Amino acid sequence: MSNTPTPHIGAKKGEIAPFVIMAGDPLRVQFMAENYLENPVQFNKVRGMLGYTGTYKGKPVSVMGHGMGIPSISIYTYELFNFYDVKTIVRIGSAGACHMGLKIGDLVLAMGACTDSNYAAQFQLPGTFCPIADYGLLQKAVNSCESFGYDYMVGNVVSSDVFYSANPQTDKWMKMGVLAVEMEAAALYMNAAYTGNKALAMFTVSDHIITGEATTAEQRQNTFTHMMDVALSLV
Repeated sequence: MSNTPTPHIGAKKGEIAPFVIMAGDPLRVQFMAENYLENPVQFNKVRGMLGYTGTYKGKPVSVMGHGMGIPSISIYTYELFNFYDVKTIVRIGSAGACHMGLKIGDLVLAMGACTDSNYAAQFQLPGTFCPIADYGLLQKAVNSCESFGYDYMVGNVVSSDVFYSANPQTDKWMKMGVLAVEMEAAALYMNAAYTGNKALAMFTVSDHIITGEATTAEQRQNTFTHMMDVALSLV
């Protein structure tokens, strides 16, 4: 095997920590590396998908982008789990709230991830798979939110394949108690399950589907730090 095992990640074996925090936006990853990690070293810039490894309170951790949507995150997480010996991936992302108990800036911890994607079809299961978080990570994240005093909710999200829908049906997900809409968690949870590894997805509410409130791209990149605090507390 080559020292750089995949065409999408330029790291050599051993340059990525067993614990990886991922974000869709590579600039959020850069912000996190520069402001949270001790002695960060860039291990990837292929396709602009930045990745860094450093330490947090003396413990090794990597941060890396995963892009937008299930096809993108599925490639990167598959490669991290299968070719770089990564054991745990925590996704920190933005999400659109569809529950009136949430407000802009609140955290959503995804206990489960519904999806309209066909990603699970490849596993040829004799039924419907329920993508869920690792309970240990979820429990620790809840404890961290309580310790930090951050507003949060735990529950189901929906990982949608469509951002601009010709036929929005968010109301149907809301009827089933789904808290927020995002685009990647279900694939992360499926890849973790299939490889016997751990995963958790958490989100900052960046916009509210019901009220119409929204944040700017710059705010999403640089000010959603509460989920970074929680993610790093899990290392």
